[in-house]
Amino acid sequence: MNASLVSRVGALLFALALPLLAAAEPATGSMAPNFRLQDQHDAWISLADQRGKWLVVYFYPMDETPGCTTEACEFRDNIFAFRKLGVNVLGISVQDVASKKEFATKHSLPFSVLADADKSVAKAYGVLSVLGYARRETFVIDPQGRIAKHYPDVDPKAHSKQLLADLQTLVKPAS
Repeated sequence: MNASLVSRVGALLFALALPLLAAAEPATGSMAPNFRLQDQHDAWISLADQRGKWLVVYFYPMDETPGCTTEACEFRDNIFAFRKLGVNVLGISVQDVASKKEFATKHSLPFSVLADADKSVAKAYGVLSVLGYARRETFVIDPQGRIAKHYPDVDPKAHSKQLLADLQTLVKPAS
Protein backbone atom coordinates (compact mmCIF):
# COMPACT_ATOMS: atom_id res chain seq x y z
CA MET A 1 0.00 0.00 0.00
CA ASN A 2 1.26 3.42 -0.77
CA ALA A 3 1.29 6.18 1.85
CA SER A 4 -1.51 8.14 0.18
CA LEU A 5 -3.88 5.18 0.26
CA VAL A 6 -3.00 4.40 3.89
CA SER A 7 -3.66 8.04 4.77
CA ARG A 8 -7.05 8.02 3.04
CA VAL A 9 -8.08 4.73 4.64
CA GLY A 10 -7.02 6.08 8.05
CA ALA A 11 -9.02 9.27 7.53
CA LEU A 12 -12.06 7.25 6.47
CA LEU A 13 -11.84 4.98 9.52
CA PHE A 14 -11.47 8.02 11.78
CA ALA A 15 -14.52 9.67 10.21
CA LEU A 16 -16.56 6.50 10.64
CA ALA A 17 -15.49 6.15 14.29
CA LEU A 18 -16.30 9.76 15.30
CA PRO A 19 -20.01 9.15 15.91
CA LEU A 20 -19.06 6.28 18.21
CA LEU A 21 -16.81 8.57 20.25
CA ALA A 22 -19.57 11.09 20.93
CA ALA A 23 -21.78 10.67 23.96
CA ALA A 24 -25.27 9.45 23.18
CA GLU A 25 -28.12 11.81 23.84
CA PRO A 26 -30.35 10.92 26.78
CA ALA A 27 -33.33 8.80 25.77
CA THR A 28 -36.90 10.01 26.02
CA GLY A 29 -38.17 9.08 29.47
CA SER A 30 -34.71 9.12 31.07
CA MET A 31 -33.53 11.71 33.56
CA ALA A 32 -32.06 14.78 31.89
CA PRO A 33 -28.36 15.32 32.64
CA ASN A 34 -27.97 17.97 35.32
CA PHE A 35 -26.14 21.19 34.58
CA ARG A 36 -25.16 24.45 36.25
CA LEU A 37 -24.19 27.25 33.87
CA GLN A 38 -24.01 31.04 33.83
CA ASP A 39 -26.40 33.09 31.77
CA GLN A 40 -26.09 36.51 30.15
CA HIS A 41 -26.79 38.21 33.51
CA ASP A 42 -24.01 36.27 35.31
CA ALA A 43 -26.69 34.27 37.16
CA TRP A 44 -26.06 30.57 37.73
CA ILE A 45 -28.87 28.42 36.33
CA SER A 46 -29.14 24.72 37.10
CA LEU A 47 -31.48 22.01 35.95
CA ALA A 48 -32.20 21.23 39.60
CA ASP A 49 -33.52 24.80 40.04
CA GLN A 50 -36.05 24.12 37.29
CA ARG A 51 -37.69 21.09 38.96
CA GLY A 52 -41.45 21.36 39.12
CA LYS A 53 -41.56 23.28 35.82
CA TRP A 54 -41.72 22.29 32.19
CA LEU A 55 -38.54 23.31 30.40
CA VAL A 56 -37.37 23.72 26.83
CA VAL A 57 -33.58 23.40 26.56
CA TYR A 58 -32.41 24.25 23.09
CA PHE A 59 -28.81 23.87 21.98
CA TYR A 60 -27.50 26.03 19.18
CA PRO A 61 -24.10 26.23 17.44
CA MET A 62 -23.00 29.84 17.86
CA ASP A 63 -24.18 33.29 18.90
CA GLU A 64 -24.75 35.78 16.07
CA THR A 65 -24.90 33.28 13.22
CA PRO A 66 -27.94 33.60 10.94
CA GLY A 67 -29.72 30.36 11.91
CA CYS A 68 -29.00 30.76 15.61
CA THR A 69 -30.20 34.35 15.61
CA THR A 70 -33.37 33.36 13.75
CA GLU A 71 -34.08 30.58 16.23
CA ALA A 72 -33.47 32.79 19.29
CA CYS A 73 -35.66 35.55 17.90
CA GLU A 74 -38.46 33.04 17.18
CA PHE A 75 -38.33 31.97 20.83
CA ARG A 76 -38.30 35.64 21.85
CA ASP A 77 -41.31 36.43 19.68
CA ASN A 78 -43.29 33.49 21.10
CA ILE A 79 -42.14 33.76 24.73
CA PHE A 80 -45.57 34.79 26.04
CA ALA A 81 -47.12 31.63 24.59
CA PHE A 82 -44.46 29.52 26.33
CA ARG A 83 -45.06 31.38 29.59
CA LYS A 84 -48.83 30.94 29.28
CA LEU A 85 -48.20 27.19 29.22
CA GLY A 86 -45.87 27.51 32.22
CA VAL A 87 -42.82 26.51 30.17
CA ASN A 88 -39.37 28.03 30.73
CA VAL A 89 -36.96 28.37 27.79
CA LEU A 90 -33.17 28.08 28.07
CA GLY A 91 -30.72 28.35 25.17
CA ILE A 92 -27.25 26.79 25.43
CA SER A 93 -24.16 27.10 23.26
CA VAL A 94 -20.43 26.75 23.86
CA GLN A 95 -19.48 30.43 23.75
CA ASP A 96 -18.55 32.34 26.92
CA VAL A 97 -20.71 34.60 29.10
CA ALA A 98 -19.50 37.77 27.36
CA SER A 99 -20.75 36.42 24.04
CA LYS A 100 -24.11 35.59 25.64
CA LYS A 101 -24.41 39.13 27.03
CA GLU A 102 -23.85 40.69 23.61
CA PHE A 103 -26.19 38.24 21.86
CA ALA A 104 -29.03 38.59 24.38
CA THR A 105 -28.76 42.38 24.55
CA LYS A 106 -28.58 42.89 20.79
CA HIS A 107 -31.67 40.73 20.19
CA SER A 108 -33.62 41.59 23.39
CA LEU A 109 -33.83 37.96 24.48
CA PRO A 110 -36.22 37.64 27.46
CA PHE A 111 -34.96 34.20 28.49
CA SER A 112 -31.62 32.87 29.68
CA VAL A 113 -28.93 31.90 27.22
CA LEU A 114 -26.31 29.83 28.97
CA ALA A 115 -22.56 29.62 28.42
CA ASP A 116 -21.26 26.05 28.16
CA ALA A 117 -17.68 27.17 27.53
CA ASP A 118 -16.14 23.88 28.72
CA LYS A 119 -18.62 21.97 26.51
CA SER A 120 -19.52 19.57 29.33
CA VAL A 121 -23.27 20.03 29.00
CA ALA A 122 -23.24 19.65 25.21
CA LYS A 123 -21.27 16.42 25.72
CA ALA A 124 -23.67 15.17 28.41
CA TYR A 125 -26.64 15.74 26.10
CA GLY A 126 -24.83 14.12 23.16
CA VAL A 127 -25.03 17.24 20.99
CA LEU A 128 -21.36 18.23 20.73
CA SER A 129 -20.35 18.20 17.07
CA VAL A 130 -17.04 17.04 15.66
CA LEU A 131 -16.14 20.71 15.14
CA GLY A 132 -16.62 21.47 18.85
CA TYR A 133 -19.94 23.32 18.60
CA ALA A 134 -23.32 22.24 19.90
CA ARG A 135 -25.60 20.82 17.23
CA ARG A 136 -29.01 22.46 16.83
CA GLU A 137 -31.15 20.12 18.96
CA THR A 138 -33.85 20.63 21.57
CA PHE A 139 -35.02 18.73 24.63
CA VAL A 140 -38.32 19.18 26.43
CA ILE A 141 -37.87 18.32 30.10
CA ASP A 142 -40.85 17.55 32.32
CA PRO A 143 -41.34 18.83 35.89
CA GLN A 144 -39.73 15.66 37.31
CA GLY A 145 -36.55 16.25 35.28
CA ARG A 146 -37.16 13.60 32.62
CA ILE A 147 -36.73 14.02 28.87
CA ALA A 148 -40.29 14.27 27.54
CA LYS A 149 -39.34 14.90 23.91
CA HIS A 150 -36.17 15.28 21.84
CA TYR A 151 -35.88 17.19 18.57
CA PRO A 152 -32.69 16.08 16.80
CA ASP A 153 -33.39 17.99 13.58
CA VAL A 154 -34.49 21.59 14.00
CA ASP A 155 -35.62 24.21 11.49
CA PRO A 156 -34.74 27.57 13.14
CA LYS A 157 -37.69 29.39 11.51
CA ALA A 158 -40.39 26.88 12.44
CA HIS A 159 -39.10 25.24 15.61
CA SER A 160 -40.62 27.54 18.22
CA LYS A 161 -44.11 27.14 16.76
CA GLN A 162 -43.63 23.36 16.38
CA LEU A 163 -42.66 23.16 20.06
CA LEU A 164 -45.69 25.20 21.11
CA ALA A 165 -48.01 22.88 19.16
CA ASP A 166 -46.41 19.80 20.72
CA LEU A 167 -46.40 21.32 24.21
CA GLN A 168 -50.18 21.82 23.95
CA THR A 169 -50.52 18.05 24.23
CA LEU A 170 -47.79 17.59 26.88
CA VAL A 171 -48.51 20.44 29.27
CA LYS A 172 -51.60 21.59 31.04
CA PRO A 173 -51.70 25.40 30.89
CA ALA A 174 -50.67 27.22 34.05
CA SER A 175 -53.55 28.99 35.76
